[in-house]
Amino acid sequence: MKTTARRLESVQEYYFSRKLREVAERIKQGQPIINMGIGSPDLPAHPSVINALQNALTHPKAHMYQSYQGLPELREGMCDFYKLHYNVDLNPNSEVLPLMGSKEGIMHISMAFLNPGDQVLIPNPGYPTYASVTRLMEAEPVFYELAEANGWQPDFDALEELDTKKIKIMWINYPHMPTGTDANAQTFDRLIDWAIQRDILLVNDNPYSFVLTDTPQSILSRPKAKEVVLELNSLSKSFNMAGWRVGMLSGKADCIQAVLKVKSNMDSGMFYGIQQGAIAALKMEQSWFADLNQIYSKRRALVEELATRLGAQFNSKSVGLFVWAKLPKGISDSEAYIDSILNEKHLFITPGTIFGSQGQGYIRFSLCVPEETIHEVLKRFES
Repeated sequence: MKTTARRLESVQEYYFSRKLREVAERIKQGQPIINMGIGSPDLPAHPSVINALQNALTHPKAHMYQSYQGLPELREGMCDFYKLHYNVDLNPNSEVLPLMGSKEGIMHISMAFLNPGDQVLIPNPGYPTYASVTRLMEAEPVFYELAEANGWQPDFDALEELDTKKIKIMWINYPHMPTGTDANAQTFDRLIDWAIQRDILLVNDNPYSFVLTDTPQSILSRPKAKEVVLELNSLSKSFNMAGWRVGMLSGKADCIQAVLKVKSNMDSGMFYGIQQGAIAALKMEQSWFADLNQIYSKRRALVEELATRLGAQFNSKSVGLFVWAKLPKGISDSEAYIDSILNEKHLFITPGTIFGSQGQGYIRFSLCVPEETIHEVLKRFES
């Protein structure tokens, strides 16, 4: 048999793909596993979104190939959404591109700009896909460390000292996953200036800006951002549409065009009904986000109680779909700790190490679990 491509030697199967298979096998064996590991929203999309999908099924164009750029109404809806919530003006014809989820965008951006041997700046801790896709492109990940002592912000002194001749892309992710650090306008401004000076494409991955935040923020609202910035966004977390696979890429027009060149060779457009559902979702009023955050606030209070019961430390001001917590004193190995919890209490939580070496000593709890289920978990940890 022919051997696989060398690029596969640079990556492993995604952690959650492997671990959730193990969890599923344990459940099959009768173990009462509760999964608080992944950020897959368990709440439904708004009824108007589902109705829009259903009504679209009888449209004459519903089952035809769709535009690679998405419906004009969808692009316009995305631009209206950015204007309303972020005060960002976008051209629907050149500065926004619908995606089949933002994870697709990470691959397409990388394919559009990276050659073998190029370098990519990746946050540590950070979303593992940034590094794996970089390696699949035969480029080199260069990790920049984020530390709790520095508020999980980039160390600009360290960035200034970097040799950036081979760096093409810098990934950032604010609000930050996994730590829950909110967006910071001063950080955005410094990063934009830094990237402009070095001709580096700056990409902010922004799927959590509406979850437990006081004010949604976009890096594209900052001065000079469109000179050097792309931003990924997603309907998965904010609209409970993770399985629908709808995302968007916005920003620098010629970069959007480069990504479209890749995308148009990779798929044949998003299903018409899903696009209509997305159009309806993007019209949601502020009350939708407020109601959703009321639910997540109650869940977060319970998860913080759980973390406290475990002796773990956390920042109560963090945002997003997770609680990022420091392991109890005297415990340092994140993966060994979560395996012990899985074996003894039948609870799956995420070890910080899957997000990079700076995640050692931390664990992550998901808020995508009903309150009654979290109460059940708390009972398992009663003294």
